[in-house]
Order: sequence, then structure tokens, then C-alpha cells
Amino acid sequence: MRVAPEAWPFVLPFPLLALFFLLKGRPRKAIGALVAGIGILLFFRDPRRQFEGEEEIVLAPADGRVTAIDTVEVPALGDTPCRRIVTFLSVFDVHVQRVPASGVVVTSRHRPGRKIAAFFEHADRVNESHLTILERADGDRVGIRQIAGLLARRIVCRLVPGQTVRRGESLGLIKFGSRVDLLVPGEYEVLVSRGDRVRNGETPVARPGDSGP
Repeated sequence: MRVAPEAWPFVLPFPLLALFFLLKGRPRKAIGALVAGIGILLFFRDPRRQFEGEEEIVLAPADGRVTAIDTVEVPALGDTPCRRIVTFLSVFDVHVQRVPASGVVVTSRHRPGRKIAAFFEHADRVNESHLTILERADGDRVGIRQIAGLLARRIVCRLVPGQTVRRGESLGLIKFGSRVDLLVPGEYEVLVSRGDRVRNGETPVARPGDSGP
């Protein structure tokens, strides 16, 4: 199983703790420590994904369930409203994110904030977050907002302004948390519905079109 490298500082203490308990003659506690370590490791699993569809298709940046699809204004994406597809990550979902569309990174900006439960609608406005904006070859801009949740410890984004990225490449992760918003131009057609489960780098979620908000 492939895992994100950020896993090891969290996972390695558990085998050491298991060894300590084993040397102390406490095998049950040793097994418990190993099980806990495996559970933490699963948060950082990074399964290989592949999509062979049209290049114009925008893919899901995160695993999870679509909890909202609406229209919002994000000045960094332009003067017109954009479509927002909100994905909530449960504790059982992959917490690694992938690039949803090929392009050039024009914005990669971290914002400090609170850590309220990410299922609250206003979490994107008050919680710690990281906004990444990609400019596609046709000039369209696509945004990814990683949002910390109640248990999140840190947001990791590996992309920097000026970097050219390909759809499906690694974007980053949220350590133990919990919501990712995909932002696309208002005229894009949204291909998922509220309640759908999506998988990063694999599920088509939007494409250029004239669907209206």
C-alpha cells in the first residue's frame, strides 16, 4: 500500500510503543498499539488512480461525499460567480488530494483560522484553509480550497505559483481532516449530484459547457 510521506512522524511511534509493551510483558497493549498505528496509517493511504477521458474533464480533487453544489463569488477566480462542489471527507476516506485539471498554478495561499466541524456551511469562511488556483490552457481558472476540520492538524499543499501540473498529480493532503471545495467557472456543467461519492483523480465532476448556475 502506498502512503503519503507525511504519515511516518505520526505512525512510527506506535511500533516503538508496541515494542515497549512487549518487553514489559504486556502483549495485549502491544497489539493495541500496532492496531492504532495501522489505523493512523490508513489516513495517509495514497491509492494509484488513472483516468483516460477527455482532457477538458475536471476530476474530483478529493475522496468523499458531495455535500453541496452551489454558486459563490471568489474574486481570485474572476469577476463572475463560479460553481462550487463541496466534498466532505469522513475518517474512512483517503485524505490525499490530487490535481483536478492540468494547468499552471497562479495562486497557492494558506489562510490561518479556526477548526470547527467542516460540515458547517460557513467552515470555508472561518476555518484554516489553503486556496490553490490553476489556469488552464484556454484561460479558464479552477480552484481547490482545502479546509481543515475539527480534528485536522495541518493542511499540506505541494504546489507553488508558476508550477505546471498535470491532472491526477499529487496536490497535497489534510492531516486527519475533512473538506475540499472545487471551484469551476459558472458556465461549467457539473457532472455529480449532492450525495454522490467521488474519488480523487478518477471521478469526473465538471466540464466546460453552458449549463448556467
